[in-house]
Amino acid sequence: MRLPEVSRTIQVPDDVTLNVVGKTINVKGAKGNLTRDFSYATVAIEGQDKNVRISAKWPRKKETALVGTICSHINNMITGVTKGYTYKMKFFAFHFPISVKLQGKNVLIENFTGERRPRSVKILGDVKVKIEAEDIILQGANLEDVSQTAANIEQSTKVRRKDPRVFLDGIYTYERNEGMA
Repeated sequence: MRLPEVSRTIQVPDDVTLNVVGKTINVKGAKGNLTRDFSYATVAIEGQDKNVRISAKWPRKKETALVGTICSHINNMITGVTKGYTYKMKFFAFHFPISVKLQGKNVLIENFTGERRPRSVKILGDVKVKIEAEDIILQGANLEDVSQTAANIEQSTKVRRKDPRVFLDGIYTYERNEGMA
């Protein structure tokens, strides 16, 4: 049985400005400005005062799921512009010493498993990268950019054609936090 309507309402904090134009949402806060287009979604997005309402009339399973998904995306945007996101990664080198450097908008991983050519990973969006002793710290307001950059770095150091139980070398995410230091 289908419900006549599914809707969710999001309360916007006082220190955040949220504008809804059509299905494009712009969120401004202390940590930055994020914009996202939801024109692909078959749901209604309405913004009034400090509330955003996402609803679907006579929804099927897909529309019901989209209401929750869009609410989560908007909540992530609000958290990003108020607190930000931080991912911490640690690099392990048991066989060859790895060196990690920043070069513009790329992270260079040198001497991974003794390779001569450095591996390069692009930094997405406005993610700030700090390299400390054996840690890489990724910070930013957009959760998708921060997490995808961390995933790209981790994937670039995946050991192939060797026994993964013996060759544990690589760069791994060990902590995910809301808030930037």
